[in-house]
Amino acid sequence: MNSIEFCAGAGGQALGLEQAGFRHSALIEIEPEYAKTLRLNRPSWEVHSADMNHFDGRPYKGMDLLAGGLPCPPFSIAGKQLGELDERNLFPAAIRLIDEIRPKAVMIENVRGFLSAVFEDYRLHLKEQLRKLGYIANWRLLNASDFGVPQLRPRVVIVAVRSDLVDAFDWPDVMPHNPPTVGATLKELMAANGWAGAERWASQANDIAPTIVGGSKKHGGPDLGPTRARKAWASMGVEGRSLAEAAPEPDFCGMPRLTVRMVARLQGFPDDWQFYGRKTIAYRQVGNAFPPPVAKAVAQNLKIALSVQKFFPVRAVA
Repeated sequence: MNSIEFCAGAGGQALGLEQAGFRHSALIEIEPEYAKTLRLNRPSWEVHSADMNHFDGRPYKGMDLLAGGLPCPPFSIAGKQLGELDERNLFPAAIRLIDEIRPKAVMIENVRGFLSAVFEDYRLHLKEQLRKLGYIANWRLLNASDFGVPQLRPRVVIVAVRSDLVDAFDWPDVMPHNPPTVGATLKELMAANGWAGAERWASQANDIAPTIVGGSKKHGGPDLGPTRARKAWASMGVEGRSLAEAAPEPDFCGMPRLTVRMVARLQGFPDDWQFYGRKTIAYRQVGNAFPPPVAKAVAQNLKIALSVQKFFPVRAVA
């Protein structure tokens, strides 16, 4: 099945879709470094370093899936929550592209703040716009830890399915067991340079990670988030004020720092996924990503719904 993805970032959602069996016809990402990460990992992907606002979707008409991770600041609780008044709000561009491309289904990821009461009218407005285009839209707050990601990362996933296919889609079931702890996930990487304290550290880091925050160009550097988040990291024996270039040396004493590779593993990326750029820009790509396992879980169910349509066409009801 074919997909087109906007605001593809460093490839978290794209990787999850690929794992679910979708073939990317195009990925659009405005940030040059992020686009280079996509090309670095998948040279065969058609990657456009372009502004979604000005992208022409008509050549991609008839895709099975239109996906995207639209900018979070307009709806983030940490921001001003300007919503539709924020110049970074790309939902109008998404509606235009859905109209041009007319995919069978749409999958958009955003922050938990999208569900705030202040945006209720805007959510209903979006739902009505999609209905006029022939789609039934719903959303759900999914936590990455329910899909095996060792991190407390709630994200809203908006799914809009063509009206004749809507009955075939179900939200994915959560895993019946808890995800691994930070210690279990990272012990091997912490011990990579022979650190003698890795085993003891791993036994102390016996919880999942708080939400990893990548920051933006204006705010945020190579650290693990605000004060409250750093306190949570400290309780697991992690120094969160900065990131390390490499794992601790054999005689290291104190609280270790995480590397970009460690954070990427906590985000659900495979270890062979590379991030273009130096530490700060690489960490920003990781921290702003949609965990691949969550994207894969939703996309697998979308694929089932669309497969039903392929083999058992359902007549649309007027």
